[in-house]
Amino acid sequence: MSATIKPATGAQYSRIHGVGGYRPTRVIPNSEVLNWIDSSDEWIRTRSGIAERRWAGPEESVAEMSVQAAGKAVAMAGIRPEQIGGVIVATVSHLKQTPAIATEIAQRLGCGTAPAFDISAACAGFGYGLSLADGMVRGGSAEYVLVIGVERLSDLTDVTDRSTAFIFGDGAGAAIVGPSDTPGIGRVIWGSDGSQADVISQTQAWDTAFAKPDAVNGAGEEIKWPALRMEGQTVFRWAVYDMAKVAEQALEAAGITADQLGAFIPHQANMRIIDAMVKKLDLPPNVPVARDIAETGNTSAASIPLAMERMLERGEAKSGDLALIIGFGAGLVYAAAVVTLP
Repeated sequence: MSATIKPATGAQYSRIHGVGGYRPTRVIPNSEVLNWIDSSDEWIRTRSGIAERRWAGPEESVAEMSVQAAGKAVAMAGIRPEQIGGVIVATVSHLKQTPAIATEIAQRLGCGTAPAFDISAACAGFGYGLSLADGMVRGGSAEYVLVIGVERLSDLTDVTDRSTAFIFGDGAGAAIVGPSDTPGIGRVIWGSDGSQADVISQTQAWDTAFAKPDAVNGAGEEIKWPALRMEGQTVFRWAVYDMAKVAEQALEAAGITADQLGAFIPHQANMRIIDAMVKKLDLPPNVPVARDIAETGNTSAASIPLAMERMLERGEAKSGDLALIIGFGAGLVYAAAVVTLP
């Protein structure tokens, strides 16, 4: 008789035990953006809903912001860092290819030899990380998993690009996922559409940007730093129509109806997108909706945990409430789920 592998055993269910965020100290109001582009405060607010955003200073690195946010999540969860059995960092703006920034964060937090890795899933990164953490806890490879969404998008913003200069912000959000006696994370509905990969993208690859100019290219040619570009109208239509369907699938997978929600926390991409999704989902007026973008801008992978923390801090949502979260962005990628708020 051939040998069989002993099955892995973990918790029956998982949930978010704690959440924390870090917002850089420097506030960039629309009035400062108007020094870079020909626009107006009214145009920016009408087009995006953004009044201000936070940009990181020299000392507010991807790692530093992550450590600060994670510390708050760990404290809220009431666990010790050494109990963390995995560190997942979702980011597109850690500019060093290797090693993964997650390893530095794990070391600084005191997570021992916990596996640590980065994922690149843009604005859906937190949802991707949440799905992986849920599987790790229920699969028995970790008791607690730290999921971080962190961005320094100011490093990738072209301040002369009128279509994007006002959109992006910096920050970090973190969550501790661990065992639960009852289901706390619904099935994550996630996916991608690579046929639209060029809709949101970096303007050029790093090897192109920093290739040494030669006689053919023109010696001494100025190196232009890569930046983010986006086809706004295409993204808007995709987010409103296709992502509303994904959100509905997440509700159905969790066996939850819209009127049972205690909060709706979508990726903070654009206030008009948020309003349109609320309408498409036919959310009841009493369901609080995250609108953190007005003060934080679009922080990509960090936007959902940052908005979640703020809603809890302000009493707009309560611990134990059910929240529908959905992230969507470059790739194009998406991830949605119903979760119990910590």
